[in-house]
Amino acid sequence: MSYTPRRSVLYMPSSNERALEKAKTLPVDALILDLEDAVGPDHKPAARDAACAAVTSGEYGDRELTIRINGIGTSWHEEDLRAAAQAGPAGIVVPKVNNAKEVKALVAAMEEAGAPEHTKLWAMIETPEAIAKVRKIAKASDRLAVLVMGTNDLVKELQADHVPGRAPLLTALSLSLLAAREAGIAILDGVYNNVKDNEGFTRECEQGRDFGFDGKTLIHPGQVQVCNDTFAPSEQAVEEARGILEAWEAGAGQGVVTYNGKMIENLHVDIARRILDTHEAIRPRG
Repeated sequence: MSYTPRRSVLYMPSSNERALEKAKTLPVDALILDLEDAVGPDHKPAARDAACAAVTSGEYGDRELTIRINGIGTSWHEEDLRAAAQAGPAGIVVPKVNNAKEVKALVAAMEEAGAPEHTKLWAMIETPEAIAKVRKIAKASDRLAVLVMGTNDLVKELQADHVPGRAPLLTALSLSLLAAREAGIAILDGVYNNVKDNEGFTRECEQGRDFGFDGKTLIHPGQVQVCNDTFAPSEQAVEEARGILEAWEAGAGQGVVTYNGKMIENLHVDIARRILDTHEAIRPRG
């Protein structure tokens, strides 16, 4: 499966025409055109139309476009889903997906509404129930492509606090990451709320990268470049990956070779190839 860059995934309110226009120029890997939290009740129909128009406009270059619809059980959900499916974004992002049954129902509704094959489901994991059932959620459908951590709602539901290092969330983050990797799908870390705290944001990006997340969801354009830089392989990592592959190929399948004094096995080769695939995919984007 080819690598799709999702280092930086920015929420954009679809009711804000200026924000949608600005998004065309941002160095972001993906956009979540939001119909949910960022849009007031009176503006949701217009926001729905604007998001669908943006998806079909062809004006966003190679940015991956998704639409976050309103949640299951809300008065806007069904119409949002139908409209998004017909617009055909890369993904339909659904908040508060709690179990595998909901995943299957969402996929069936997408197909009934005529969603093209490339339109995948992105499920937001943001409740205790979802964490308890995340393995089954992740494996519920081949159309589910991405888990999105809703860390703000998780903190609320856990009756926890936002603290440096995110100790109250580490179990939920780890379980969700394990589920995504077992299912072979992507997973995105949650947002960082203080847009003026660059140091704290950088630390949280590094934490998410070190955990193994594919990227991070964002709430402000000013967060994009730090996120891109953090989730991209470093020059040193790319150079080392190339050296590992060259040493492995020179070993002509001996099973074990050495590079810079370190023993290299198949697992190191797999990691090196993933690093280079990631580097090649994001290089045109910067």
